[in-house]
Amino acid sequence: MDPTALPPGFADQLEDYRARAAAPVEPKAAASTILLRDGAAGGVEAFLLRRRTQMAFAGGMVVFPGGGVDPRDATDDVRWVGPPPSTWAGRLGLDEAAARAVVSAAIRETFEESGVLLAGPDGASVVADTSGPEWAEARRALEARETAFTDVLRERSLVLRTDLLRPWTCWITPEFEPRRYRTFFFVTASPAGQHAAAGSTESDAAGWLGVHDALSSAGQSVAMLPPQYCTFLELAQYPTVAEVLDAADRPIPDPVMPGLDTTADPVRLALPARYAELNAAG
Repeated sequence: MDPTALPPGFADQLEDYRARAAAPVEPKAAASTILLRDGAAGGVEAFLLRRRTQMAFAGGMVVFPGGGVDPRDATDDVRWVGPPPSTWAGRLGLDEAAARAVVSAAIRETFEESGVLLAGPDGASVVADTSGPEWAEARRALEARETAFTDVLRERSLVLRTDLLRPWTCWITPEFEPRRYRTFFFVTASPAGQHAAAGSTESDAAGWLGVHDALSSAGQSVAMLPPQYCTFLELAQYPTVAEVLDAADRPIPDPVMPGLDTTADPVRLALPARYAELNAAG
C-alpha cells in the first residue's frame, strides 16, 4: 500500500479541498487504543475493527478501537492508578483536564468497542472477565451515551488502570477534510483473561491480525487509512509487545497532519519522510 495515494477523482475536486483548507474545521479530540498481544507463531498481533460502510467517517475501513472524547471523560470523580494527569499532560502536550479526558476516553472506547477493560478492583489487578450480559449492557449504554464511564467504574468499585497505557502517536485529520479529529493513539497489552470481541454498532467485523500480515494485505483485502497503515509500519520494527511498550515509554512525538503535494502528478498526500523510508524498507 502507498499511504500517500489519494482516491480516484480527488484531483477533480482539488479546488473544493483547497477552499476548505483555507478555513479548516477545528479538529475534535479523539483517542484510539492499539490492543496488542504476542502471536502464537511469533510476532505482534493487533485487534482490529472494520467500520460499517454506512459510517460517515472511515466507512468500510479497518481501524483500532477508538472514538471521540466525551465531555464527561474529563471528570476527576474516578479513582486513578498510574501516572497522574499532570504527567500525562506532559506526555501528550495537553493541559491536565484535556489529558485526563483523552486518557479516560482511550480506556472507555476500548471497552465499548472491544470489551477489554483496563480497570480493576485495585492498582494491581484488572477485571477478570468482561464477557457476561451485565458487561454487554454496560457497553451498549456507554455507546448510546445513556451512562457515563465514571458511573460504570464507580458502581463496580473499580479503579482506572492508566499505568497499562503508553502514548504512541498523534494524527490530525488534514485541513481539507470536512470532519477533523486530533487523535491520540495509545498502545497496551491485552490483559490476560479478558477476550476482545466486537460489540459496537459502528463495526461489522473484528479480530486479531499480525502486524506484518496487516501490512502485506493493506489496500487489498484490508482497507486502511494512512494513520493505521503508518502505525503498523512503526509497530513492525518491534518483535514483541514488551518491546513496543518499552519504546512507547516517552512523550508522544509531534502530531502528524498530512498535507497535499500538489507538485506530484497525480496529487498525493504529503507525509513525513520517515514513513516512506519504513515503507520502502518493509
